[in-house]
Amino acid sequence: MQRPLIIACASTLALALSACGESAPKTAEVRPVRTVVVDPKPIDDDRQAIGEIKPRQESDVGFRISGKLVSRVVDVGATVKKGDLLARLDEGDYQNRLRSAEADVASAEAVLTEAQSAEARFRQLLATGAATRANFDAALKNLRSAEAKLDAAKAALALARDQVKYAELVADFDGIVTAVGAEPGQVVNVGQMVVRLALPGDKDAVFAIAESAFRGRPAGDRPEIIVTLLSSPNVTTDGIVREIAPVADPATRTFQVKVTLKNPPEQMRFGSSVVGRLKAMTAPVVVLPGSALFDKGGKPAVWVYQPSSSTVALKPVTVARFETDRVVISEGLEKGE
Repeated sequence: MQRPLIIACASTLALALSACGESAPKTAEVRPVRTVVVDPKPIDDDRQAIGEIKPRQESDVGFRISGKLVSRVVDVGATVKKGDLLARLDEGDYQNRLRSAEADVASAEAVLTEAQSAEARFRQLLATGAATRANFDAALKNLRSAEAKLDAAKAALALARDQVKYAELVADFDGIVTAVGAEPGQVVNVGQMVVRLALPGDKDAVFAIAESAFRGRPAGDRPEIIVTLLSSPNVTTDGIVREIAPVADPATRTFQVKVTLKNPPEQMRFGSSVVGRLKAMTAPVVVLPGSALFDKGGKPAVWVYQPSSSTVALKPVTVARFETDRVVISEGLEKGE
């Protein structure tokens, strides 16, 4: 009684397996895509650079004589007025030279007095015939020589006085001390930087810019720049490019660009980090998501939809610049594509 049932189940299973083995008819896969209609428009030039606030005018101040530094009365950050004392040298040797020069002047004056008396005496004797012309000429020569020696001694005295005065280093203008180059007890040479002074009012924002940033810009172009304090984005001011270094930095291969700030806020102190951005609009460009960019033969390209065939095709484009999450296309796409 069990055998027919088993045969029937086996037949049913065979038919089911035969039906499963037949493949279902295939249908074309529909892949949705996101499209953007090309409409070139000018956009803000969002290229940015990180820079630093520096003084426009900065001077290395040093002594006009050499000697041992006995005191420096200012440190970095100090505000000084014109004529304020900055540092002082040991003036002992120069005081000795001053006293020696004063003695030389006194000696030269005594010699001149004697020569004047001799010349006057021989002039009278020559007039009465009691002295020869040769004797008078010799006395006159001694007088002229004594006068010259006195002039030389007075010049040496003035130089000695100046050297004593040069032992004190004073500020030539109102400014802020941005660096120091010598400490008390150190022997400094003539012209060696002891204090660096900067004018407090005139400030520059200094940036290191890559060569690619100058591509396509006319020579002598001085664009306006928006400068923002990195730590406080709400602190901002305008500036204009004042100077572009003609030679690239040998280490970074970037060019130093100095931007003169217009009415810089007080928060932009020397050494502060700032962000600079061109205050300009670009030419009409196309902005696409970064994922829309592909490669075709080693060159950038994007997929363009063909309405007539409902297909897409790669089209080469020219990339103006890459940004964090988007790409700016300058050429290769037409309006309405």
